[in-house]
Amino acid sequence: MENKKWGLLILTTFVIGNMVGGGIFMLPAQLAQVSSPLGATLAWIVTGLGVFLIALVFGNLAVRKPELKAGPQSYAQSLFRSPTKGRVSGYSMAWGYWAANWAATASVIISFAGYLSTFFPVMHSTKVIYTTGSFNLELGKALTFAVCSIALWGIQAILVRSFNSAGKLNLVATVTKVLGFLFFIIVTIFIFDSSNLGNGAEFYDTAGTSISLGAQVNAAAISTLWAFIGIEAAVMLSNRAKSQNDVKKATILGLLIAVVIYIGITLLTMGAISQDDLKVSQKPLVDALQAVVGSNGTYLMAALAVISLLGSTIGWIVVASEVPYQAAKLDLFPTYFAKANKNGSPVRSMTITNIMTQIFLFSTISGTILEAYKFSMIVATLAYLIPYLVSTLYQLKLVVTGETYDFMKGSRSRDGIITILALVYSIWVIKTGTADMDTFKLGIALYVLGIVLYPLWMRKKA
Repeated sequence: MENKKWGLLILTTFVIGNMVGGGIFMLPAQLAQVSSPLGATLAWIVTGLGVFLIALVFGNLAVRKPELKAGPQSYAQSLFRSPTKGRVSGYSMAWGYWAANWAATASVIISFAGYLSTFFPVMHSTKVIYTTGSFNLELGKALTFAVCSIALWGIQAILVRSFNSAGKLNLVATVTKVLGFLFFIIVTIFIFDSSNLGNGAEFYDTAGTSISLGAQVNAAAISTLWAFIGIEAAVMLSNRAKSQNDVKKATILGLLIAVVIYIGITLLTMGAISQDDLKVSQKPLVDALQAVVGSNGTYLMAALAVISLLGSTIGWIVVASEVPYQAAKLDLFPTYFAKANKNGSPVRSMTITNIMTQIFLFSTISGTILEAYKFSMIVATLAYLIPYLVSTLYQLKLVVTGETYDFMKGSRSRDGIITILALVYSIWVIKTGTADMDTFKLGIALYVLGIVLYPLWMRKKA
């Protein structure tokens, strides 16, 4: 049975759902640790504009190259005239993006379990239930691992029976989260205190040194960038879209809605809680909501987080499994991944993808939920930046060569300016993101592993 094609609404909810995940619940506190309110606002604006440029690139490519429906990996392949170079480039991009999705999906599921623990405190139990050598397995960590695993494979069981149900489930979860965030924005307006914003631009590090506004923006931009990972969701699902114009519209519309949510929540939370309290807050949105509705705020925000993260988990599993599936159909990945069942679900791709995600979920056994989340997030960060850069380079190639502009309307000069600005932003973000050598090494390691496997996986194709 063939899947129904997804329209603008469903595609937009995938973009919003994949971007607005677990990160938003901790972002106000993370930003308060590295920037002033003005610095954080400018970081949102700079990052928002940069990602908007990338969104325009993705949207333009979806319309100008509708036959390239596998996203960055198909753009990477088309960068080269040589079939061999194109295949290696496309494979590397597919591998890197796929590997990043293992960690990203795991980080969302781990966050889901973290907020679910609000209703089940036993998930924080430190009671030791098993010991071997120097390793002690605590009850809380065992339960967290079990919850994460059940969520992962439970969603797969649903998608195997009906891949199209992912769109409906994600729609419900995304609409609920958007309404919930609007509620948060409205109620926190009543307790907004401008004095909590301090001097606006003034910020001191832990040593008491004054940090310039530019340095604040640079530091905050790393956190704000992570919030926009997922902007390419509609592009990655192009093959299941009714129209490539819907892909472009969904990418831009989803981004604009996410920006409004991000800036609104960040500024209102900073205005509801003093900067000193916000810097050490483990649940900034909960603390802000508690000031309005009392202790019930904890459960309201936790419920919103659980629904939000469940929707994000569905979206990430769909996108993560779609990457090798579409790549295999283009001969950029082993043909094993190109198999779909009678319901249109890429079962093999989804199963292997979720097995790799499961490996990252084992981090919940050895560390806290926060540690496990940070580990997964760091591994994924750099790996996502490369596909963005490659997509921009491919758009630049079209502008320079004039390909598609001879028969399709559009200003070549305007697209050229957008592409160059997007390229500059992408390079700047990579430079900023790789300032942390751990992030750099882990991100690059993902690509190196893929290159090592290429001769084995793609022997017949090489």
